[in-house]
Amino acid sequence: MAATVLDSYALLAFLRGEDADGEVRKLLERASDRNQPLHMTEISYSEVKYIILRKEGRARWVSIAAGLVVLPLEFHPITRVLADLAADFKAEYRISLADAFAAALANEKKAELVTGDPEFKPLENKIKIKWIGGSD
Repeated sequence: MAATVLDSYALLAFLRGEDADGEVRKLLERASDRNQPLHMTEISYSEVKYIILRKEGRARWVSIAAGLVVLPLEFHPITRVLADLAADFKAEYRISLADAFAAALANEKKAELVTGDPEFKPLENKIKIKWIGGSD
């Protein structure tokens, strides 16, 4: 299985049982079976946390956080190299900072980025994208 990066859209879809939930669930199951975790930036993790806190409350976040530790996810800290590439993506494509970091991690790992966020459309010629939730 090639390296796979999740953005916040993908993880939120899974956590909330939204339309793309099944696609992300299959990726997580395959990653677990093969002992090859999916990748995510700490920035995307932070975005997921603040969205859950804001929309669903602290009790829901505590429940989710307890379950995240068993998922086959590897969270990546921000390095200067990653920050430079994210800044380049953000400047050129006018995307959010969290999305710029997700794209940078996908680029750095030569990985497929899993998302349903249309903000990534302009990056289709820069990184490989797996569209979920009917966004392709």
